[in-house]
Amino acid sequence: MTKAQTLTWLRNISGDLASETLKKLDDTLPWYGTMPPSRRSAVGLVAQAGITSFISWYDDPSSQPWIAADVFDAAPRELLRSVSLQQTLQLIRVVVEVVEERVKGRDESVREAILLYSREIAFAAADVYARAAEARGLWDARLEALVVDSILSGEYDNELPSRIAALGWNGHGEVCVLVGTTPRIVDVDQVRRIARHVDADVLIGVQGNRLVVVIGRATPRGEDGTDAPPTHTFAQIAEALEPSFGEGHLVLGPEVPDVVEAGKSAKAALAGFAVARSWRNAPRPTHADDLLPERALAGDPIARRTLIDRIYTPLKNHNVELLATLWAYLDNGRSLEATARELFVHPNTVRYRLKRISEVIGWDATGSREALILQCALVVGSIAEPGGPRR
Repeated sequence: MTKAQTLTWLRNISGDLASETLKKLDDTLPWYGTMPPSRRSAVGLVAQAGITSFISWYDDPSSQPWIAADVFDAAPRELLRSVSLQQTLQLIRVVVEVVEERVKGRDESVREAILLYSREIAFAAADVYARAAEARGLWDARLEALVVDSILSGEYDNELPSRIAALGWNGHGEVCVLVGTTPRIVDVDQVRRIARHVDADVLIGVQGNRLVVVIGRATPRGEDGTDAPPTHTFAQIAEALEPSFGEGHLVLGPEVPDVVEAGKSAKAALAGFAVARSWRNAPRPTHADDLLPERALAGDPIARRTLIDRIYTPLKNHNVELLATLWAYLDNGRSLEATARELFVHPNTVRYRLKRISEVIGWDATGSREALILQCALVVGSIAEPGGPRR
């Protein structure tokens, strides 16, 4: 057959090729059969456009060098979101197999043309999906920055959960915010890889010289396929992420119930980051609650309220003797003997009361750093008492 006769024959059987292709798609690709009718129709349009485009390309390969890219113009944009690149390549393979089967035994140049054109189609498909992924990546980056800004500013609206869901957030339950200095080069992908290794998901935002990471624990899968309990604490996750931050202080905010309330953790972390330099031997990372004295002195109302609610009020409500013992112990330079003389009790009684204080509030007054926190809590709590400071 001459080339003109081959072209005429191909044009005559193009409709049959499209029908055979759709039938083979239905027989060989399970995902095609489960698609809604509108999506199946769109896939059929792509297959028909591919066959028609091949015939035009075979007629004159040099007249339309980018004709392969036009195949996907027949498909709606929604098809890119419902059909993956892997499925698209499977579709191309089925079309090529159908056309090859029909031209078998005819002009060998047609088979070679099919191989060349299928390569162009595959590259065109990869280009389409690459451009879509790039556009989606830029959109996701802007959306992620918007979400982190909303969390830091505490501006909650009804759209915040849907925006977080659009980013593919995999965190469940409690959330913490980690604030540190921005490194010279922010490797966002590396931060996400590290987070995945410790069963966590992150939202990342760069705020000038501050790098903010919202941490949520992803639910790991057990050996039987069911959800397993979290294997890493937030402190362990923060330690794993620590190398991704620049030099300087790194502050981890307190846990909050879910990502929607992450603004509370962010406020504490930002307040702690602002005063962390005043703690000479601050660890990295530092818990925001370990910086309560510095935050309270800097005028952070959340820190003052936390000191009162977690230290002063529980001691006062539990036993007034414990509060008086703590005052005396700290005022006397943490001396057991001096405290016992002031209270007219035995030193062992002071030891027992200090142990009870630790059990009630969770802080140990015998440690130098925790003694500072407790001293600040007593001062702030007494100032907040009705009628002014009093012992």
